Amino acid sequence: MSPALPEEVPEPPELPAVAPQLRALRRRASLTLEAAARSAGLSPAHLSRLETGQRQPSLPMLLALARIYGTTVSELLGETPADRESVVRARAMEATEAGGWTYFQAGSPGRGMQALRVHVPYGSQGDMVRVHPGEEWLYVLEGRLRLRLGDTSYRLDPGDSAHFDSLTPHRIAAADESGAELLFVHTLLQSPTAALCLGPAAGPIREA
Repeated sequence: MSPALPEEVPEPPELPAVAPQLRALRRRASLTLEAAARSAGLSPAHLSRLETGQRQPSLPMLLALARIYGTTVSELLGETPADRESVVRARAMEATEAGGWTYFQAGSPGRGMQALRVHVPYGSQGDMVRVHPGEEWLYVLEGRLRLRLGDTSYRLDPGDSAHFDSLTPHRIAAADESGAELLFVHTLLQSPTAALCLGPAAGPIREA
């Protein structure tokens, strides 16, 4: 007898049942079973089993489906979000420092994206290059910013903005000794590789 395919092997029930959410969220996203399965790298039969509760999804599957459906893993799991304030007052923005940068929370926590006001001092984080799932958008408020995307380097002045896929290796640094101030928005649909640092990138840099 031939062995069962990997997707046919039952997984331990470590996660709450998500079947009631999966079909509703797929339909809300106006996706057919076949289209959603193809985007998630699953067979339609396997996705159907997830939607009927015959299989439990792994965390990577949940991350993929959440991104495809434009939602969060919490919503896929049927968790009810706590009440969140829509307005964040300047006096409520507490500073957090990490890697030499100073972050101010500019949006409500627990949403599908995070908004920050960030101060980037000159020379911080060296040549650290990051890559992780999601998208990022930034807008320069003060100072000049050096943004590297793949093998292209950009200089952003006040009023300039950038929107890019976070899977593109990227580096953000202040271009002047006075540092830079920016608004920064990124999605939270991230896998454990979100903190991956590739270190100094090799290869030529093309100025744009």
